[in-house]
Amino acid sequence: MRRLRIGMAQINTTVGDLQGNTQKILEAITEARSLGVDLLTFPELAICGYPPEDLLLKPRFIEENLRSLDQVVEHSSGLTLVVGFVDAKGDIYNAAAVIHDGKLVSVYHKIYLPNYGVFDENRYFQAGKEYPVYIIAGVGVGISICEDLWYEGGPTTVQVYSGAEVIVNISASPYHFGKGDFRERMMGARASDNVAIVAYNNLVGGQDELVFDGNSLVLDEKGRLIARGKQFEEDLIVADLDVEAVFRARLHDPRWRKGTPLLEEQGWRETKLVVSEVPSAAPKPPLPPRQLEVHGLPGEVYDALVLGTHDYIIKNGFEKVLIGLSGGIDSSLVAAIAVDALGPSSVVGVAMPSRYSSPGSISDAELLAHNLDIRLITIPIEKVFQDYLEMLAPSFEGTEPNVTEENIQARVRGNILMALSNKFGWLVLTTGNKSEMATGYTTLFGDMAGGFAVLKDVYKTMVYKLARYRNSIAGLELIPSTIIDKVPSAELRPEQKDTDTLPPYDLLDPVLTAYVEEDKSVEQIMAMGIDEEVVRRAAWLVDTSEYKRRQAPPGVKVTPRAFGRDRRLPITNRFKG
Repeated sequence: MRRLRIGMAQINTTVGDLQGNTQKILEAITEARSLGVDLLTFPELAICGYPPEDLLLKPRFIEENLRSLDQVVEHSSGLTLVVGFVDAKGDIYNAAAVIHDGKLVSVYHKIYLPNYGVFDENRYFQAGKEYPVYIIAGVGVGISICEDLWYEGGPTTVQVYSGAEVIVNISASPYHFGKGDFRERMMGARASDNVAIVAYNNLVGGQDELVFDGNSLVLDEKGRLIARGKQFEEDLIVADLDVEAVFRARLHDPRWRKGTPLLEEQGWRETKLVVSEVPSAAPKPPLPPRQLEVHGLPGEVYDALVLGTHDYIIKNGFEKVLIGLSGGIDSSLVAAIAVDALGPSSVVGVAMPSRYSSPGSISDAELLAHNLDIRLITIPIEKVFQDYLEMLAPSFEGTEPNVTEENIQARVRGNILMALSNKFGWLVLTTGNKSEMATGYTTLFGDMAGGFAVLKDVYKTMVYKLARYRNSIAGLELIPSTIIDKVPSAELRPEQKDTDTLPPYDLLDPVLTAYVEEDKSVEQIMAMGIDEEVVRRAAWLVDTSEYKRRQAPPGVKVTPRAFGRDRRLPITNRFKG
């Protein structure tokens, strides 16, 4: 029976940490060698990290990436490797190195370069033009990179009709909720349509606003799942592939006989390179069974926020974070995520009560800090706020109090948080959510002041779901029910409620999803049965708040279309609706 033992190293790389990334690769090689792996793969651009963006314009970056690849080649004895790196041959390419037993055998260049959403690969890379098949341990293997596999009739089709029985795809596919299910369905279709085993090796970890969920997959020739990598964790996935089953399945599939004419018709050139003709004769140790729990909503979103927050903080060299705790649900959820990401000793809460802070909000912040076992600093802002009012009284003479006085309080709090950040080197986590960011229900240099916006891409209705989810896995009210159940309020004026300014969130969030993520017009959203006043008010708020969002800190992307990297609109813009 023809079998191939494949290993997929689902590693968490850091952009530009060439030494650290290479060390992770070498450690995975050592582990895979002990497990008798024939073919070991690594994610897209594993050497340099993904996405490297304008680092690719620095020649020294390219050179050091190539030197790191040489180091990997030196440590590849007894194995075949597929490693993502940046190749330089006249131009630069998003590439996969095929390495065998201490030698660089070949290089595959990515053919389909994505240039939508968060991707800008046409800005940097030249596209490949070759569709080789590699004979590895006697098995025909087609290698591709991320987007190459997403196209029906793309490189995969050429490779299988040129003799590939296994398709290896190394990838850096960013997370948003629901993408894992879609990705698995698509991979299953590629496997069954091409009657080939598909091994999909995805990146894991946070990189600026992006989170990569891992969740690597191996699917058989009928699209059935053989093995899965962990979600949001590093993993080494090892599986024995029954290549003989591919041959049997193709004998029973009449579509397969159309392959050779199709190659000739499309003018595709068949290319085969022999890497190794037989598998290693060394006995292979038995593989332990893998049983993984896959989280759906809202658990996978919570895990993404924890990983994205952890990696942003740790990879940027911070040791502690600072959060303004108002006693509201947003800051409470951010604190819980930060504790899960870093541990309670690395999280500091700051309560900054004013004349408008309710006794319940103050006690809720104290109870939350106790439940999370974090340090709480209390700094009342009343004296500073009063000093501002007295200082500005001559200039404000003859005017009525309005949002100006409200925003002064938010900016006093932002100033205090940034002062603590400067003094102690703590990173400030802002607490605004996507509903607020979308509608401009935020204060520049106030509640927007900080280094990382954990909930930037999380709608308010999802905030509630995540808070309840966190309590459910804790088995207790980690986030007190008094916080979850209270009416949302910024508490910047007497008896203030969010609904004084915004539609109720259960009405607002579906409008924002349709307007921001789906680009539906006001008329199309009203046709969904949503009140016209709600729709027009929400759209106007979104349209007039772009300048604020442009000045917001980065935050974790969890929806299909996040502000910043995904949705890019001009600030100066007279088109509405």
